Amino acid sequence: MTPGPSADVRVPLLDLTAQYGPIRDAILAAITRVADSQRFILGPEVDALEQELADRLEVAHAVAVSSGTDALLVAMMALGIGPDAEVITPTYSFFASAGCVSRLGATPVFVDIDPVTFNIDVEAVRRAITPRTRAIVPVHLFGLVADMDPLVALAREKNIPIVEDAAQAIGARYHGRQAGQFGTAACFSFFPSKNLGAFGDGGLVTSNDAALAHEVRLLRNHGAEPKYVHHRIGGNFRLDALQAAILRVKLPHVAGWSDARRRNADRYRALIHEHGLDRAVELPVEPAGHTHIYNQFVIRGPRRDDLRTHLTTHHVGTEIYYPIPFHRQDCFAPVVREGDAFPVADRAAATSLALPIYGELTIDQQRHVVRTIAGFYGASR
Repeated sequence: MTPGPSADVRVPLLDLTAQYGPIRDAILAAITRVADSQRFILGPEVDALEQELADRLEVAHAVAVSSGTDALLVAMMALGIGPDAEVITPTYSFFASAGCVSRLGATPVFVDIDPVTFNIDVEAVRRAITPRTRAIVPVHLFGLVADMDPLVALAREKNIPIVEDAAQAIGARYHGRQAGQFGTAACFSFFPSKNLGAFGDGGLVTSNDAALAHEVRLLRNHGAEPKYVHHRIGGNFRLDALQAAILRVKLPHVAGWSDARRRNADRYRALIHEHGLDRAVELPVEPAGHTHIYNQFVIRGPRRDDLRTHLTTHHVGTEIYYPIPFHRQDCFAPVVREGDAFPVADRAAATSLALPIYGELTIDQQRHVVRTIAGFYGASR
């Protein structure tokens, strides 16, 4: 029989304290360095971070900005997206993927997702293209790069730029290339829960197009160059020097942290098999040629909400990414066409549940999670 869960084990969805402990002194030294400099807006810390990130991500240009959301917004602004434009994006993602399109007066055009990877369905993209399409925004959901080869070929055929939403995918790879190397621009998030997280909000736009990168730099600072001379109407999308300094401390560790998440994902798979849960739950996939960095470890199963309640009762943190697809959000009702259907996204929203996957997760904690799931589904080994 499957051993029951332990009453004294606690498994939070994310434990940033465990990550912080080993680098605490270096983080505090970086904060002190900025405090002593009294240079808080852009400056040498941001410049250094941008170069280090460009080198790490193997791209020509990296522009640090105020959040992952603002990264998407400013990248689209730099591409001239506005009223009368359409931007294709999956209906299953974090709100910013579509919200930024609407903020520019453009129309988000939703497409369904692949039933195996949960990433954008390339054939659905092809069907959604119209003469008004000005960009395609694939989302590398949960840390898995979308199927970019056919999407890039389609975009080139139609002469449509790609803006990668890589907010959850720093360091993920697709056939040897990193997320951020496929589109005209790519956008990353440094929200604290990400594999590389700041002590607050932060983001990044990358590109191999020098002119586009220059436009992003211009727009992140009210379109001014030089100071008080405004060529474009931009915004305040600057990254704070304090966040840049903290991210510079964390950056050398991110590959190791992602490797630890990958090991934890492998251990979940082994434990789920050991406890006879293979038919009860569906696990995230890692197709050939992909390197998943598991910003989230999302399972699918029946009676998802009851399972979540059961896990909560046994002190296991979970989250639903994402409970309401864009096509069912009230704010997007005006852009959803009558007869549109997104069955794969609807199923994902109804069945998906994220389990704890952070790198410092212990074997005992993972065993507790899986035993609790097995107890709910009545599985035994």
